[in-house]
Amino acid sequence: MTNAALTDAAFSAASDNAAPLTILTPPHPVLRQKARLVKPEDVAEIQRILPGMFAAMYQAPGIGLAAPQVGLSLRFVLIDLGEKESRDPMVLINPEILAETEEMAAREEGCLSLPQQYAEVVRPEKVRVRWQNLRGEQQERDVNGLLATCVQHELDHLDGVLFVDHLSALRRNMILRRLAKDLKRN
Repeated sequence: MTNAALTDAAFSAASDNAAPLTILTPPHPVLRQKARLVKPEDVAEIQRILPGMFAAMYQAPGIGLAAPQVGLSLRFVLIDLGEKESRDPMVLINPEILAETEEMAAREEGCLSLPQQYAEVVRPEKVRVRWQNLRGEQQERDVNGLLATCVQHELDHLDGVLFVDHLSALRRNMILRRLAKDLKRN
């Protein structure tokens, strides 16, 4: 693959013909591990699995997916808030939040690793995020609204944190018990 083809959109488009990867659910241990930094020698593996990751995210359907959710304990995530006709994919490698506002926002969140489970989570309204793209170039961007929530949610996965960890113990346990019951039924 040439550098010109190393775009987030190219891997997103390739997902149309890729087999979706399996999305892990609790209590899988990878979901609770801190993922390691991506090294240059990991990029070929990331490129290999990106179409399957995008396929899994789009099929679910979801707007974000972190590598640990498909069993890969590496620090990278996918995000796409666009609809199929207007996809806007992002691949964030070794992402980090540099700053966040004191303004908070409550949004209902769900997670592909906790299917059909939702709860309101309070997070900073705006964040500044830095990451590397697929060519190893540093990127930095201020994000707000749904994109800020999605970035924070996906970056939590890289540290072994699920959205339910932001809830009270009672609410978290209710959701996890309901998920376990739903997964046994299926």
